[in-house]
Amino acid sequence: MQEYERKQLLERIGREGATVGADIPERIDIQGEPVDLREFVFEIKRRDTVPAGERERVEEAKKNLRRERTERKRRIEHDDITREEGEELVRAIVGIDRALNALENLGPTDLEAEIEAQEKADTKRWMNFLKKALGNEENSRGAYGSSRGGPRQ
Repeated sequence: MQEYERKQLLERIGREGATVGADIPERIDIQGEPVDLREFVFEIKRRDTVPAGERERVEEAKKNLRRERTERKRRIEHDDITREEGEELVRAIVGIDRALNALENLGPTDLEAEIEAQEKADTKRWMNFLKKALGNEENSRGAYGSSRGGPRQ
């Protein structure tokens, strides 16, 4: 492969919108182990939340995908490969990036805890509002009540 071809391939994987329209590979070898990547990503994405037992599995998968991406990029940069091999590596890297994006953009890992925290924050804001509103109302009634000349009711 010519040096300019190598640079073109590296530019393609570094491009901002490289994953747009790209497919997640159905199956990929990660550190010598075959992984049904598409099935794994879709299985995780189908759920509203990532259960506690699955979080570690997802984090491990992301770490392994990043490692595999780095290794494949290194092969493009330094190994003596053909243009076709380089193209295949680029397709795999873009697919890995697509899978990583999907896994990175998962919803909250503990939806119930987030809802509870949000409700507590809402309650606190409401109580603070009421305290201010009632406190100011009492102060203003006292001030106005005495200036009106009549008894307060």
